[in-house]
Amino acid sequence: MRIFTKSAFVLTLAVLWSGALWAQDRTVSGTVTSAEEGPLPGVNVLIKGTNTGSVTDLDGHYRLSVSEGSTLVFSSIGYTNQEVEVGNQTTINITMEEDVQSLSEVVVIGYGTQEKRDVTGAVNSISSEDFNQGVIASPEQLIQGRSAGVQITQASGEPGSGINIRIRGTSSVRGGNNPLFVVDGVPLAGGDVSGGGQDVGFGTSSARNPLNFLNPNDIASIDILKDASATAIYGSRGANGVVLITTKSGDGGSGTLNYTFNIGAANITKKYDLLNRQQFLSAYTELNGATAAAEIDRGADTDWQDQIFRTALSQNHNLSFGGGDDTGNYRFSLGYTDQEGIVKESGLRRIAARFNGSKSFIEDRLTISSQLTVSDIRDNNVPISNTAGATGDLLGAVLKLNPTFPVRDNMGNPYQVGVDFANPVAFLELSDDFTNTIRALGNITIDLKIAEGLNFKTVLGGDRSSSSRRQAYSGDLQVQGIISQGRAAFNEISSTNTLMENYFTYDNQLTDNIKLNAVLGYSYQRFETNTSTMQAAGFLSNDLDIILNNIASVDLTLTVDEETGNITKNGGIVANSSSRVDELQSYFGRATFDIADKYLITGTVRADGSTRFGQDNRYGIFPSFALGWRVSEEGFLPEAITDLKLRAGYGITGNQEFESNRYTFRQRYQDESLDSSPTGITINTGNLTDIAFPNRELKWESTTQINVGIDYGFINNRLRGSIDYYHKSTDDLLFQTIFAQPSLVPFVFRNLDAAVINEGIEIAIDADIVNNDNFSWSLAANAGFNDNRVENLSANERTGEISGQGLSGAYAQRITEGQPLFAYFLRPFNGYNADGESVYGEGENTDAPQEFVGKSPLPTTNLGFTNNIGFGNFDLSIFFSGQLGQYIYNNTANAFFTVGSLAGGKNVTTNVLGTEEGAINTPEVSTRFLEDGSFVRLQNITFGYNIPVGESSFVSSLRLYVTGQNLLTFTNYSGQDPEVNVNKSINGYPSFGIDYTAYPAARTYVFGLNVSF
Repeated sequence: MRIFTKSAFVLTLAVLWSGALWAQDRTVSGTVTSAEEGPLPGVNVLIKGTNTGSVTDLDGHYRLSVSEGSTLVFSSIGYTNQEVEVGNQTTINITMEEDVQSLSEVVVIGYGTQEKRDVTGAVNSISSEDFNQGVIASPEQLIQGRSAGVQITQASGEPGSGINIRIRGTSSVRGGNNPLFVVDGVPLAGGDVSGGGQDVGFGTSSARNPLNFLNPNDIASIDILKDASATAIYGSRGANGVVLITTKSGDGGSGTLNYTFNIGAANITKKYDLLNRQQFLSAYTELNGATAAAEIDRGADTDWQDQIFRTALSQNHNLSFGGGDDTGNYRFSLGYTDQEGIVKESGLRRIAARFNGSKSFIEDRLTISSQLTVSDIRDNNVPISNTAGATGDLLGAVLKLNPTFPVRDNMGNPYQVGVDFANPVAFLELSDDFTNTIRALGNITIDLKIAEGLNFKTVLGGDRSSSSRRQAYSGDLQVQGIISQGRAAFNEISSTNTLMENYFTYDNQLTDNIKLNAVLGYSYQRFETNTSTMQAAGFLSNDLDIILNNIASVDLTLTVDEETGNITKNGGIVANSSSRVDELQSYFGRATFDIADKYLITGTVRADGSTRFGQDNRYGIFPSFALGWRVSEEGFLPEAITDLKLRAGYGITGNQEFESNRYTFRQRYQDESLDSSPTGITINTGNLTDIAFPNRELKWESTTQINVGIDYGFINNRLRGSIDYYHKSTDDLLFQTIFAQPSLVPFVFRNLDAAVINEGIEIAIDADIVNNDNFSWSLAANAGFNDNRVENLSANERTGEISGQGLSGAYAQRITEGQPLFAYFLRPFNGYNADGESVYGEGENTDAPQEFVGKSPLPTTNLGFTNNIGFGNFDLSIFFSGQLGQYIYNNTANAFFTVGSLAGGKNVTTNVLGTEEGAINTPEVSTRFLEDGSFVRLQNITFGYNIPVGESSFVSSLRLYVTGQNLLTFTNYSGQDPEVNVNKSINGYPSFGIDYTAYPAARTYVFGLNVSF
């Protein structure tokens, strides 16, 4: 009995144990297929609520150990997720259903949209989910580093500063190189909408970014059209690429209220390692002796960088309300941005309101939609310029000022000793400079469905801006050109851009195997710009408010030289104004054939007539042609290749964005009595002389481009991307030819029989490494490789002006045959001789001529790399960007950081000490100051948490996040930041890659909140 009892007990335990083992280790297997593709490889099979799972093999098979009561989740890109309870099953076969929305990803193209799988051109679409995060002032910053072959460089770190965008290289010598921007179907004018800083003694400064009026939070997607097949629909304005900005619309359903908020703190990324008091006096004594050092020692130990830099705070608030139903949608938004600059007194404030709405009538046959943006932008500027001379601007004063000088005198006023040693604190306190820009952009679209597949659309658009910049400098400020007389400068610009477009769209299945999408239309656009500038000097008061607002307080004093009789004026007013009107009339068409869902043919043509050019070339024709072959639809590829499309395109586009003066083809005159009045006011005597003859043959630059590309996807598109090769040739280069003086006319514009070539390869890769309910990890990388060169250009045009003591007339770059644009033209520095003088070239040559040194400011490689990780309700994004192969001319070091500057009583960086340079050495323009500007930057890290909210909560979603911007930069460049481009043009020829007292970059930390109700 005892034995039986024990045996029964053992048997019971065995049964229970085996049951437990069966419950824990049941093996489930099966096959995953789709109706269209058959067996599906790469499908994630995950036990719901765990990280345990498997992936189907090439035959769609999987095998997995599960517990009883488990639920399996099947997921794959391009298919909807499916959940199946295991129960008692050991074999579970699944048929996946295509996710139509995913497979039919739509990209915006000119005058319409297209499924991505049907695109034959080089188009890159970036949605709001992939935008750069943090403190963002303008749309370009959202996509920096996100697209292969697109180089985005900020002119400086100042909030709202200009940004240079190059799509597939730099193409124009005189014309604009930025792409055409189109916002909700309205092409923007290419010029500035705000005025730059006028030269009142320490150089000019650039205008603000014209796209600052757009609130980045209102943008839904940005599509970049790169090749001629994609851009030819924009004709004479498409040569530099096209950027299409689409704003957010209301979601369907009842109204949803969204609020986003972030607050940030920013600091300078890198200060110059300047000498402190003890280092400065010791080094100065070594050069000039103890007596001289005692004479310049004013007793203080001042870090002038600390006096002007600060921790800058920013805040950003966005409120939106939107909704809709089957007949339409609406969205209202209001945004407020207040971004301080890391230089005291600088910053940007913007209020932007926007409305998007659409409504359908007559059984959806008629749709009326409208978009409207109104922005008020206030820029607080500081006295930092592009062309400051030997005495320098605000940052120049910071770099060179004697550290023993005190900040203030005994009376509490800024301590000032003369224009050669300007006090940076006085610069800020005794000046006022601000820009106010009001801009409104809107359109009304009427879309009528005439018949099945045939629509007619009318677009009426308008873009109106008014901007004024006011600069005031107290007479108490001891700076070159300002001392003893208050000065003011005013710059006003108003512009109006009106658009009318009418076009038909036909989209229909012609036969069982042929589908046609066609566009045929007409466009008219008118641009009107009015500018006025004024400078005034000799104010009776040094009060900045009076200087800004009361020109009548100018004191005009005339001094007569008793010996010569010459009259010298102290003070007065100089004013100038201009007005111009440009018109663009266009006819355009495009047809895309989809044959058997395999073969794609796209043809585009646009005829543009522009008032900017001569009568003999008023109209231009811009055609393109492209082919596509969806090889993956042929059926002979391995199952692992989910998608494969070959593309090839050819086309011609134009560039008419050149010069601020649009009337370059017309005969022009000048009044010889200009500034003949002692007051500075122009008197029109009717004594006109020719300054330019008419050029009836003047026309736009044209760019011919060939593009060959591959779009691919593997393992059900878990690995996907594209590869493109392009060759761009920009011909009929617009050039300003200078005549030797004396001459009846100083210059003439003409088209040269020369070309700028850009040739390169673009690579984009996206990979979903892990994708399940609790953990996901995806990678995105892009790289663009570009070679730039000038061909058949006999001219040798100077550009890249270099500023500083003894550098008047100096330059660093030339544009000529066989070189890349803006190629460096320098003396090859080869150390110092025994006397401490610079040696150039071979031997002991101290006076060698400048020559091409084989270096370019244009990067050969642009990089972007993103990691996106999700785990539960947490998400992490890490983004790197980089530019390689470019060189920077360090004009700042050339002007300030030499032994000669130190010998003259000016501060320098610590690396100047211990060199073999002599105190009387002249720092000529040379490779001594040319540096490798390559860099890789940890551009952005964002860590977020989606707080779970109950279904009964009045809050539908709640997210917290922190972001770090510009965290680390890996570079050998000795300056503050390698991403810099100060405008150092000469005679209108642009420059690139020169660093001269640029507003420094900031490192920013942001905390944010997004909430929906």
